[in-house]
Amino acid sequence: MEASLRNRLTFGPIMLLGLVGLLWLDANFQGMTRQWTQDYFGYRQFEPNKFEMPSGVGGLGLLIILAIVLPIATKEIGTLFAAERVKPYPLIAALGSGAIVLHAFLTQFPPFKVVAASALAFIVAFIPLLAALRRAWDKQTQEAIVRMAGTVLASLYLGGLGWFLMAIRVKQGQGESGFKGTTAIILMILLMVKFTDIGAYFGGRALGRHKLIPWLSPGKTWEGLFCGLATAAGVGALFALGAGTNGIPANWVWWRGVVFGVVIGGIGQAGDLLESMMKRDAEVKDSGKLVPGFGGVLDIIDSPLLAAPFAYLMFSLV
Repeated sequence: MEASLRNRLTFGPIMLLGLVGLLWLDANFQGMTRQWTQDYFGYRQFEPNKFEMPSGVGGLGLLIILAIVLPIATKEIGTLFAAERVKPYPLIAALGSGAIVLHAFLTQFPPFKVVAASALAFIVAFIPLLAALRRAWDKQTQEAIVRMAGTVLASLYLGGLGWFLMAIRVKQGQGESGFKGTTAIILMILLMVKFTDIGAYFGGRALGRHKLIPWLSPGKTWEGLFCGLATAAGVGALFALGAGTNGIPANWVWWRGVVFGVVIGGIGQAGDLLESMMKRDAEVKDSGKLVPGFGGVLDIIDSPLLAAPFAYLMFSLV
């Protein structure tokens, strides 16, 4: 067995167990805080049987996951940017991306919703300002623009995409038919993206004949892509069996799950190709070496991050 495949089969399940554990914590903490949110935020005016925040505090486990991976990914993406002499400030970019994700987490609290738009605008505007002040602290004018631009790009690429993932988790639609985010929804998105990778990897090894984009990612094939999308469609169909429970929309018949799986899996592959383009520009094989068989953290999270905005849009249309 190849060393790369052996490492994937070893570290993949370990990461999956860690993910499931934190999502379990997420779901249980939400249940534990349900009564507290009902007592603290009270009832809606003119609707005495409706709570402002009926479901408890969601997203804690996901927040912990992103708090762990985003600073590491920020350092890795800074290394890629450096190939074109774009040098973000890692600490400021990590704080900026973290603040954007924290903003999404806080949108579930009724008092914060009043200032949510202003708070997000302030965060986005403050990131380049803080980078400029950091450059001024060094009494340097050279590379001030690329430092500011790199810091903003790193913050928005990681934090902006991460915002959508957190927003899906904490979203609580109005009424019985409104979409409600749960850990099951987050797990479904992540499994769709990663099972696309798995299906594409093994399908490509077994059936791959025609290169997908040889100048960008010579290892990917059309046959592997179709196998990956079929695997993601299968994940979507399986989750459709739980329609109406755990946040899965009640109108999710099997074919909706298949379509959702194909779309999210396809977007995830686009995210992988986007990072491949950056890595080729930087002339490196992986964004890092933290996880044997997978590369860096950015190599692992690139696909689900890019898929998150499209998943958010699709759930908004349900």
